[in-house]
Amino acid sequence: MKIVALERNSAGTDISMDCFMKLGEVDYYRNTVSAEEVIERVKDADVIIANKSPLNRNTLSGAKNLKLICELATGFDNVDLEYCKEKGIRVANVANYCTDVVAQHSFTLALALLEKLPHYDNYVKSGEYSAQDRFSNFDIPFYELAGKTWGIIGMGNIGRKVAEIASAFGCKVIFYSVTGKSSCTDYKQVDFDTLLKESDVLSLHCPLSDLSRNIIDAEALKKMKNSAILINVARGRVVNNQDLYEALENGEIAAAGLDVVEDEPLRSENPLSRIKDSNKLIITPHLAWASVEARTRCVEEVYKNIEAFIKGEKRNVIV
Repeated sequence: MKIVALERNSAGTDISMDCFMKLGEVDYYRNTVSAEEVIERVKDADVIIANKSPLNRNTLSGAKNLKLICELATGFDNVDLEYCKEKGIRVANVANYCTDVVAQHSFTLALALLEKLPHYDNYVKSGEYSAQDRFSNFDIPFYELAGKTWGIIGMGNIGRKVAEIASAFGCKVIFYSVTGKSSCTDYKQVDFDTLLKESDVLSLHCPLSDLSRNIIDAEALKKMKNSAILINVARGRVVNNQDLYEALENGEIAAAGLDVVEDEPLRSENPLSRIKDSNKLIITPHLAWASVEARTRCVEEVYKNIEAFIKGEKRNVIV
């Protein structure tokens, strides 16, 4: 069996992917971006392991031996599912491998902003704390999570984990279902306007779709509390970055913590790149999913998907 790993580095070079050599001959590529690269590299493949590489009629038509595509991720919007159905190519992904760390990162961002940690860390390291004549300093007010309302968009596995942690902090949890089809009854479901108006912290955990694209725009931001914190660990285009920039600059919300932006990596023309105040905006480089444990689980799950396919079993199959 010929296995082609198109984006070996998407798992991180600190995580071994040697396990796939137990299943067949493996070609590892650091990264594969262009359609031309995909066409050349997959032409003899039985199995493709990918993450963002474009896998469609154009790039796959020459891969006559292709039987299985394994996403090194949960998302699969880089794959033309209709083409795969037509050609009998199975597609499998990895689910729930990063739930804990994405939830953890949501609170890392929220707590850093809520407690003004960048300011106080800089205050100590600048020497100002050593020079003062009292034991404490709290010149910028900060607040407790207990008693606050934590709003959630997207009550899937990650959203539920966030809700559980927020409840442990003493928050009231409310959520909005983008599709209106959520079966969650553990927390209060509200309409969109209520979510915006009542949330002290609003975290986003929904997939990107026509329903969720730009759901947080200028109109939505104006309905939020001036003291609210926005957390986006979902997809960049769920939030209109220009509108968020203006809302932060105009004080319509207090702060935002983002792990995702509209175009990645962050481009200089994105207005959010102009905000240097980390008490107002923290942006991390799409790493919320990427703890050592989560990346290890992701590789292991892909291995199990291929192993199951070889045995004639269906595992995490999309089509």
